[in-house]
Amino acid sequence: MPIEILMPALSPTMEEGNLTKWLVAEGDEVSSGDVLAEIETDKATMEIEAVEEGVLVRILVAEGSEGVKVNAPIAVLLEDGEDASVMDGYVVGGVSPTAATPPSAPKGGTSPREAGGGITPENTAQPVPPPRSGGGGTTPAGGGSQGEPRLQVENNGERIKVSPLAKRMAKEKGLDLASITGSGPHGRIIKVDVENAKAQPVQTPVTAPTPATTTELGPVRGGGASYLEKLGIVPGSYDLVPLDGMRRIIAKRLTESARDVPHFPLNIDCEIDALLAMRKELNTQAPEGVKISVNDMLIRACAIALKQVPDANASYTPDGIAYHHHADVAVAVAIDGGLITPIVREAENKGLALISTEMKDLATRARDRKLKPQEYQGGTFSISNLGMMGIKSFASIINQPQGMILSVGAGAPRPVVKDGELSIATVMSVTLTCDHRVVDGAIGANWLAVFKRLIEKPVTMML
Repeated sequence: MPIEILMPALSPTMEEGNLTKWLVAEGDEVSSGDVLAEIETDKATMEIEAVEEGVLVRILVAEGSEGVKVNAPIAVLLEDGEDASVMDGYVVGGVSPTAATPPSAPKGGTSPREAGGGITPENTAQPVPPPRSGGGGTTPAGGGSQGEPRLQVENNGERIKVSPLAKRMAKEKGLDLASITGSGPHGRIIKVDVENAKAQPVQTPVTAPTPATTTELGPVRGGGASYLEKLGIVPGSYDLVPLDGMRRIIAKRLTESARDVPHFPLNIDCEIDALLAMRKELNTQAPEGVKISVNDMLIRACAIALKQVPDANASYTPDGIAYHHHADVAVAVAIDGGLITPIVREAENKGLALISTEMKDLATRARDRKLKPQEYQGGTFSISNLGMMGIKSFASIINQPQGMILSVGAGAPRPVVKDGELSIATVMSVTLTCDHRVVDGAIGANWLAVFKRLIEKPVTMML
């Protein structure tokens, strides 16, 4: 029977993605492991591979389509020996394949709904179909559903997926299909669902009301006042650029962090003259192609401090506090449309030359959106450095589920008092933002004291 290829979840937090390019065409033979398409998430562009083999009989989502939901059907394979005639009347992802538009629309043109699969960027209220084992190549267990063909009936303008056998059984038992929860593929009602349902009167279909066209602050699109105009902004005085996937995710996660995490800042000044002198000396001795930056030295100092103060290398969870075995330091990198935090794994076990080489590679691939999810997700601590932009000091929002983030300002000559006398030193201000559920003030202060000692006496980083 036809095999549906689903939009994969390329990271644990991915909800939707853009199908940027198909690398196969309808009629092509596909083997397990073949690269099928390129998918763009909010952070990176990745290739997806086939987990089944067969002939690609139908592409449901055109390349260039945006906002394709995870687990939504994007194409259909036929198994070896199957004829294309099996697609006659076959319903894919709730939409007849005959209704699907061939994948010829350019990006921003034909919507994903027009391209097939019943998907639109606005269709966020509909439940996401349950994931399948094997990346969409097999049908999930569900009471013997594999052999039942698909059928759809209407309920108040909504499609109800039901097998012919289940529909007949429901009619005989006097059951209302709208009251039965399906356990088959894409929520389809199958035999076992009807057998487990209790008899109840069939409801009379009611004409669905006209959907509302406005939100609390104004219409969804077209006509009337917009969100900004409701707040007093003069119409026509601005250009509205729609949110892309990255900016939407950044807004969502940082809002959640600022709202849900009880956080507090700790500030400290570090003299960095010795660190700058050591960096200069190291770079004269470094291998060709290696140039150690201040940021590389900060990464190592943070990692060592996390190991020396293990209570600070922690994350809050509803089940308890997780204390991490390694210092996986994430570093904020600005890219077009937002930022990303590639991670230097086990930074406490890496020398400055290795950290420098690894960070250079991560930053380059981050700007090209070529990072893998495991390279920017799951760090235990973050650094955000705006010193190169002249910012003296600032405080960052915690990158959940990490317990702390360090904000680094610019190093500049400042007057300091040493041994009762006024002198000049290069001073760098840093701010440590802590999750108070995990890191108390004393723990945060202890970590900053260790960090300051490492920065001001950088030779101790070598121990």
